[in-house]
Amino acid sequence: MSMFNVLTIAGSALHAQSARLNTTASNLANADSVAGPDGQPYKAKHVVFTARPVAGPHAVGVQATQVVESAAPGRMVYDPANPAANAEGYVEMSNVNVVEEMTNMISASRAYQTNAELMSTAKTLVQRTLAIGQ
Repeated sequence: MSMFNVLTIAGSALHAQSARLNTTASNLANADSVAGPDGQPYKAKHVVFTARPVAGPHAVGVQATQVVESAAPGRMVYDPANPAANAEGYVEMSNVNVVEEMTNMISASRAYQTNAELMSTAKTLVQRTLAIGQ
């Protein structure tokens, strides 16, 4: 495998983890929202990844192919003073699990950092290889 394939694969991972971080940030920002833009409670979103070949038959990168909404039910919170409360006084909140999202954010952040360090190391190796040839 070429050193440039390593850069391509790590670059694809950076794009995928960036999408994951953006989705997680959106979920955390809407964790306590009662209604989304469509008037319904906000639904947590998750990124779906797929492997994709890059620069040859043996080099495989990753791609964020779609963002799907969670099918988990919303949280029911008793708040009869809220205008969005139902007849029993419960308000349906978003289905975002803050602990799960924070864990997802830490995982995506570490994966992003690892791939950025991988690209930096590969760049240094290429530079040193070119310096040997001078």
